[in-house]
Amino acid sequence: MTMIIDCHGHYTVLPKAHDDWREAQKAAFKAGEAAPPYPDISDDEIRETIESNQLRLIKERGADMTIFSPRASAMAPHVGDQSVAVKWAQVCNDLIARVVGLYPEVFAGVCMLPQSPEADMTSSIAELRRCVDKGFIGCNLNPDPGGGHFSHPPLTDEFWFPFYEAMCELDVPAMIHVSGSCNPAMHATGAYYIAADTIAFMQLLEGDLFSRFPNLRFIIPHGGGAVPYHWGRYRGLADMLKKPDLSGHLMNNVFFDTCVYHQPGVNLLADVIDNKNILFGSEMVGAVRGIDPTTGFYFDDTKRYVDALDISDDERHAIFEGNARRVFPRLDAQLKDRGQ
Repeated sequence: MTMIIDCHGHYTVLPKAHDDWREAQKAAFKAGEAAPPYPDISDDEIRETIESNQLRLIKERGADMTIFSPRASAMAPHVGDQSVAVKWAQVCNDLIARVVGLYPEVFAGVCMLPQSPEADMTSSIAELRRCVDKGFIGCNLNPDPGGGHFSHPPLTDEFWFPFYEAMCELDVPAMIHVSGSCNPAMHATGAYYIAADTIAFMQLLEGDLFSRFPNLRFIIPHGGGAVPYHWGRYRGLADMLKKPDLSGHLMNNVFFDTCVYHQPGVNLLADVIDNKNILFGSEMVGAVRGIDPTTGFYFDDTKRYVDALDISDDERHAIFEGNARRVFPRLDAQLKDRGQ
């Protein structure tokens, strides 16, 4: 029987004390003072937030497990300085570890990184190692830590190579995921996220990253941004730039999720992109929380879209379970240890 693994979940409704501490941390930085101690948060407070939100919806919508990371819009590495970013990443990731500890059969941890815009990747490497030691299976990598200005070098630049070396050593993938937008010209979830996904794919196309790092694996979320819809454009650009065919150039290392919030969009994704490159994801409770008036179902109830695809049972198994276990080998090992 297929296990339904959601590759894209965020802890979006958190204990109030956690959010209050973040506001105090930001205020302290602005005032030039030390942040207050992080509060004690009980297991019961965590259970209340999880059981009323993600856990309830996972059960209602028929999933089995969610790959879970801190709230994306609040990662905000551009806030404060590197010391602020490091502490914020640590407390957010520790909260994810506690959720996984309370519900180990339902959640698997993915960490955020302290990517302060003025810093190199040294602190991010340290945080990745710390979290993998806690049992985390991957990370969220922000290609634009500045929050909407795209001033960082492309993902193929040597700036990122030390981090990629750590990823390959630890055998963990990264979801390419920006955070909140501080650019008023870019709405965070409607413009910035989708633009960043698309930009990341084009950066990878222009380079030759995977010949240097053949085991590096990236998930580009939100259905790959605009990429599947413009697949012919990217195939043509690869040809014009004298790059190999995309099937070998990128698609052994790049994967898309199903966080596309209508049936025609998921149909197109599955028609254009090989099923081996698609991982089930919902992003709930996240960017779009309402009910689609044309269907009567929640926009982010993405399992029903995959259920409705005209594909074989083997292909559906790959999207729901097989591909996630292949892309996240540490998850596969954890599941095998549990006899799953």
